[in-house]
Amino acid sequence: MKIFLAALLTCAVSQVNGQQITSPLSSIRVTGDATVTAKPERAQIDVGVLTQEKQSQNATTQNARQIESVLAALHKLLGPDADIKTINYTLSPDYQYRPIGGKASVSSYTAMNVVRVIVDDLEKVGSVIDTATQAGANHVESVRFTVRDPQVLHSQAIREAALKAKANADALASALNLRIIRTLTVEETGDSSAASPDLSLLESQNAPGAAPTPIQSGSFVVTANVALTVEVAAR
Repeated sequence: MKIFLAALLTCAVSQVNGQQITSPLSSIRVTGDATVTAKPERAQIDVGVLTQEKQSQNATTQNARQIESVLAALHKLLGPDADIKTINYTLSPDYQYRPIGGKASVSSYTAMNVVRVIVDDLEKVGSVIDTATQAGANHVESVRFTVRDPQVLHSQAIREAALKAKANADALASALNLRIIRTLTVEETGDSSAASPDLSLLESQNAPGAAPTPIQSGSFVVTANVALTVEVAAR
């Protein structure tokens, strides 16, 4: 964990009866950051079917047949109320390019249907991938691990970062023989973010009877940064 300190001494100037008066207002600005890790509680698996045919209708028909088979297998594994939804569907032409000056022509059509499966039982992630691919899925886009309520961890990280910043302000003021009078500003800064383990499996395909897909979830990480400005005066 890195903590960055910055001391900023400022002087406030006011105007009274046309005369400029300098007020000895000084401040210290410090920052603190914190990292909170947690064990993932939820997995998000994006899996789909890609089909390619010379005719667009054939591509969509074959794609629909395969994705229906995949959905049926997933519901059989996870139950009728499984959290499964379509997140992407595309149908696009594939062009065959001629030599320079020639005109490109459509050689085939590619249909893609990707569904997102969300499970809270992380032990089933490998089974979801295996079941989907054995039922006809030929595109496993990604597997992401997260928690049910990331905001709880974010609030914890913010609180810890603020305490770090306050401790840094106390230490810096003491080192400079100053006393803290009041807090002027406090704000969340930097690129506070949540990082979840991400496993990409492009064009993955398991044959029936193959070894189960091993999946490890890692840790869910949330970082936060807080900047604190306090007014100080000589002891």
